[in-house]
Amino acid sequence: MTNTLHDSIRAAAPALRGRLLANQPLADLTWFRVGGPAEVLFTPADEEDLGALLAALDPAVPVTVIGLGSNLIVRDGGVPGVVIRLGGRAFGSIAVDGDTLRVGTAVPDMRLAKAAAEAGLDGLAFFRGIPGSIGGALRMNAGAHGGETTDVLVEARGIDRRGQVRTFSHAEMGFTYRHSAAPEDVIFTSALFRGRPGERAAIEAEMERVTAAREAAQPIRERTGGSTFKNPEGGKAWQLIDAAGCRGLTLGGAQVSPMHCNFLINRADATAADIEALGEEVRRRVRETSGTALHWEIRRIGVAAAA
Repeated sequence: MTNTLHDSIRAAAPALRGRLLANQPLADLTWFRVGGPAEVLFTPADEEDLGALLAALDPAVPVTVIGLGSNLIVRDGGVPGVVIRLGGRAFGSIAVDGDTLRVGTAVPDMRLAKAAAEAGLDGLAFFRGIPGSIGGALRMNAGAHGGETTDVLVEARGIDRRGQVRTFSHAEMGFTYRHSAAPEDVIFTSALFRGRPGERAAIEAEMERVTAAREAAQPIRERTGGSTFKNPEGGKAWQLIDAAGCRGLTLGGAQVSPMHCNFLINRADATAADIEALGEEVRRRVRETSGTALHWEIRRIGVAAAA
């Protein structure tokens, strides 16, 4: 990768205030700790800065958005085009107003749960069990422990590829299981959630229950990416994986977690190719033994390393 794209962006949008970096490593920004570099990585200063970049960018240049990197495989050859990562005060704030919370999309889901509890707002404690950020939760209707993003979202705000601000009502988000039908070119910047009045002590107790359940059942201290596959209708992915004999299965430095077999882990200097290939082998064995096709829940971005 060269600096050609970086230089062309600088020429087209010289007033950008965020960090614009060429050939920037991404592995350390993911929980798996694998993958190649971004051709260009942009961290906008605020919503206006993000809009300026998108408005100036050649429509042919691919744009990829990443959050906390918890539900992500970056392939070893890196990510062509521009990778956008939101952060800082502009995208990391929470404002409580009555029974609603206006939340930036860089806010970790766990932090939203805590803020709601402190405000005495019930219904958002399930976010304590989701290891991602609000942007990802909006895009995939994230959920855990009986709750989903769709249950509490009022509206979402974002910037489209033309640099225009867009607001989406709950209905316009088109939520289904682990999916939103919002346009793919929109980069969400904030969301409005609504809770219901509750007792702070009871809400915090529920969050502790969620935390304990997660720690007891999931390999959260490993280099992992969270749930690998979506649950098939009427079933559990981990049960199918277990029945296919994949618990503890290894490929290169990657392993199916012995603790929870819908988690893949980087146990010994795995490459992204190791992890993805292991996932595909799990899918093959499950399809062979049960007839069920598992679908990836983890995002996979970028290109494979050159042979």
